[in-house]
Amino acid sequence: MNIPMRPGHVMKYDYEYRRNGTCNIFVAIEPRAGKHHIQVTDTRTRQDFASFMKWLIDRKYKKARKVMIVLDNLNTHFEKSFYETFSEKECSRLLKKIQFVYTPKHASWLNMAEIEINLLDHECLNRNIDNRQELENEVQAWCNDNNKEKRKINWSFTKYKADKKLSKYYVS
Repeated sequence: MNIPMRPGHVMKYDYEYRRNGTCNIFVAIEPRAGKHHIQVTDTRTRQDFASFMKWLIDRKYKKARKVMIVLDNLNTHFEKSFYETFSEKECSRLLKKIQFVYTPKHASWLNMAEIEINLLDHECLNRNIDNRQELENEVQAWCNDNNKEKRKINWSFTKYKADKKLSKYYVS
């Protein structure tokens, strides 16, 4: 939009961002194996989270006896999400295969998925994307490239460093 010139002022341009909607992106990473899993959903509800976990368990880790999932304390990241989404029998089956590990409050940077989301943001989503299909294509291409490269996270944060840095959050 053009802003007309006035005496003593140059013509100015104003940009108005037009939002075409929002989406949610679920991210899971197996840091030592360099495996990356991403799913785009319309919303970020408890049902969406539980469905993403089911997809991971049934499609990506179907042979695993137990899958350790490191999560922050987002309101959807709890067993309750499964009970609101699936039958009692299905909840039991899925939850037997999952071990939830929660990062301390105010320490979600310990969650490697947060690192992955940051990389995704900087390397893939750092521009306007016109529609959901384009978003899914871009995110999947980025994910496929990372899986092909087996891009890993080399974690150097030790238990000793964690104890030292996070001791104020521990309950004695």
